Amino acid sequence: MVRIMNVEAKAQAATISLEGRVFSGVENSATGEVGQSTTFTYHQDGEVIWAEYAGGAVVRGYLVGTRQAGKLNFRYAHLATNMETSTGVCESVIEVLDDGRVRFHESWAWESRPETGNSIVEELKQP
Repeated sequence: MVRIMNVEAKAQAATISLEGRVFSGVENSATGEVGQSTTFTYHQDGEVIWAEYAGGAVVRGYLVGTRQAGKLNFRYAHLATNMETSTGVCESVIEVLDDGRVRFHESWAWESRPETGNSIVEELKQP
């Protein structure tokens, strides 16, 4: 999928803080385990990012990695409701929505099994 963003949108995606933002799954490939009931709480310290996530098919999960401008690169590990552990790697492209929320366009690959996929994770609206 090709994402076309104007210069202003790219600049905003490159600098917006992820600290404390809460996300949930919007779309995922069939071989993924993250869904709409999965929520992620992101943290950021400079170029270092990490998150805790849970919900739906995931009992508990963690991700850790780096941020270079408008992209995230991280590894993830989680325990699924079937009590199996899974690990993988992901690259996310940051998009800032018109209402200021953040969306990630993700390409991921399991390291613990052979599947790959794409997903969209989006910041939840605050009340």
